[in-house]
Amino acid sequence: MYKRVLLKLSGESLGGPAAKGLDTDTLKAYAKEIAAAAKAGLQIAIVNGGGNIFRGLQGQGKGFDRVDGDKMGMLATVINSLALSMFLKEEGVPAQVFTATPMEPVAKYYMRDDAVRVLEAGGVALIAGGTGNPFFTTDSGAALRALEIGADAVLKGTRVDGVYTADPEKDPSAVKYESLSFQEAITKHLKVMDQTAFALCAEGNMPVIVFDMNRPGNLTRLLSGESIGTVVHP
Repeated sequence: MYKRVLLKLSGESLGGPAAKGLDTDTLKAYAKEIAAAAKAGLQIAIVNGGGNIFRGLQGQGKGFDRVDGDKMGMLATVINSLALSMFLKEEGVPAQVFTATPMEPVAKYYMRDDAVRVLEAGGVALIAGGTGNPFFTTDSGAALRALEIGADAVLKGTRVDGVYTADPEKDPSAVKYESLSFQEAITKHLKVMDQTAFALCAEGNMPVIVFDMNRPGNLTRLLSGESIGTVVHP
């Protein structure tokens, strides 16, 4: 169904049940799913969040300056990407970590053409560091990178199986959307992605699919054409 996708994973998801730190069982499970898709011929780029380690916005009011706090959050995404890349390599899939700001020899400085070459060679490109600028979320970074590499869609892997009228973990009466437009999501104040990310995807005609990454096989089923999660379309 897709040739090339940008997979967005939250930092909290990499933290496992506690949503903090790095959970090796979760990393192994994610790597196994991603590797299976890559070996089947799908080109996958990944953008990780960093909330399991540090989120700049949460540091405000606690003594952290927003700009420096966001820089710390960007570094957290690099740690997450390095960790996931190691488990991908264990699954037999080449993986290269790129960063939005120069960080050699930790990772390679991101250049679109370099990342695309990794994808075309059958590897996974993990693009870390957000946009390289404060005040932009990793969702915005994911939307930007998806457009740059010519992805067919942004796949947002979360702990829930789609977009709901309310938080299903808090409101049992919440109803799931099978599909909706970016404008509907904004009008209804649904917390799918921030408005900057929405604007980028809408302008670039980039669909976003929100799905449960923690359910084994979901990524493969989604990529094979099954109706998984919620499709948010321009």
